[in-house]
Amino acid sequence: MKSHIHRRSAQRLLRMCRKNGGCYIKIGQHIGSLEYLLPAEYVQTFKVFHSNAPQTPLDRLRKVIQEELNVSASALLTDFEGEPLGAASLAQCHKAVLKETGEVVAVKIQHPGVMKNALTDMATVDFLVYCASKVFPSFQFGWLADGVRKNLPQELDFRIEAQNMDKCSRLFNLNNINFVKIPKVHIATKRLLVMEYCEGGKINDIQYIKDNKLSVNEISLCVSEMYSRMIYSYGFMHCDPHPGNVLVRRKEGREGVGGGKGNVEIVLLDHGLYQQLTDDFRMTYCKLWDGLMRKDMDAIRVHCLSLNAGDLYPLLACMISARTWNSIERGITKASRSNSEVGEIGTEVVNYFSEITQLLDKVPSQLLLILKTNDLLRSIDHTLQSSSHTHSFITMSKVCIETIGEEDRKWAESLRRSVQAIMITKWKLFLLYLFEWWVWLRPHEFQ
Repeated sequence: MKSHIHRRSAQRLLRMCRKNGGCYIKIGQHIGSLEYLLPAEYVQTFKVFHSNAPQTPLDRLRKVIQEELNVSASALLTDFEGEPLGAASLAQCHKAVLKETGEVVAVKIQHPGVMKNALTDMATVDFLVYCASKVFPSFQFGWLADGVRKNLPQELDFRIEAQNMDKCSRLFNLNNINFVKIPKVHIATKRLLVMEYCEGGKINDIQYIKDNKLSVNEISLCVSEMYSRMIYSYGFMHCDPHPGNVLVRRKEGREGVGGGKGNVEIVLLDHGLYQQLTDDFRMTYCKLWDGLMRKDMDAIRVHCLSLNAGDLYPLLACMISARTWNSIERGITKASRSNSEVGEIGTEVVNYFSEITQLLDKVPSQLLLILKTNDLLRSIDHTLQSSSHTHSFITMSKVCIETIGEEDRKWAESLRRSVQAIMITKWKLFLLYLFEWWVWLRPHEFQ
């Protein structure tokens, strides 16, 4: 009965968001990623907005191009495909050819009226959240309204997205991460983005992965390293990795049988929403995950307290890791989440709903988008059904160790301290290397 009521209510909210569009679709997308907070019926219902939002007719999109560039779409583009590559909350994307160069491009065009209605929509969300807090004082949703108010203006300006794409590409290139592809930008205005068209299949398209002889384990490891680098090393994180925004394909020049090392390339799309992490927050979060992976309960407590968790620090650790407290105490690298653990987490979300909303209102705003991103990444990993659970933790742990070591060397007060930091880092990486070999030799112990 409860499940039926949740599903019916979710469908009603879905229809309301579709009717209002714009900001409401964006909130719907956020609901579709709140697996740590909302009943599954809401999350599953709203996931449709991740790649199948309402579409705008072509004639209205052509008008946007005309208004942005003062030239007609036909003067700029040929072979403009009527069926969109994807329709999202703020824009939709079409495949076309640049008339001047003959290059195949993806054309991202903002839905007409979205920008005009944004301020009204945000004020409405603020008012609804305020009313909810008065009717239900124990449920705090100010963090949701604050997030929309802060992030929506950035997402509405495609010039910022172009800057994010350029910065992200440079960071990966500087660090020799050659399995991530960021499309090249050709034209960027406030409401129009023309970029390189990249072939590939959605990361949750298992049939595409099989047909192209790609390894789900390697895909999972690539995604793990990509996001570990963005969060812990660069502090510059793409915050919308739903399956429509993450494509996979065989790397050029790697045509061998799938499963071979290095044959996967990840194409990262939709760079409108990024989180720039402060160095203090980045290091606290890095050390927290390092503590979670090492089963260091003192470190977990200390770094959760640094994130304003207070007495609710065990709850925050569970939310960040998406594991029960018992699993954290046993060691989250020992085994992946079982179905019974997933069910237990779902029950605890209901029991601690009030505490969760209060906690989300207290922690740094930087953490909110990380929680959302983590849930989207876990959803991808669940779809892939890879057997690389422990290897993904090893990849993350390697990046965390390197990041902590670099920070220790940076603040070393003497040459001796600097050398000591280097040796400690190398020793930790050596132990991790031995552990990786142990996992490879005895994989049945880590299922």
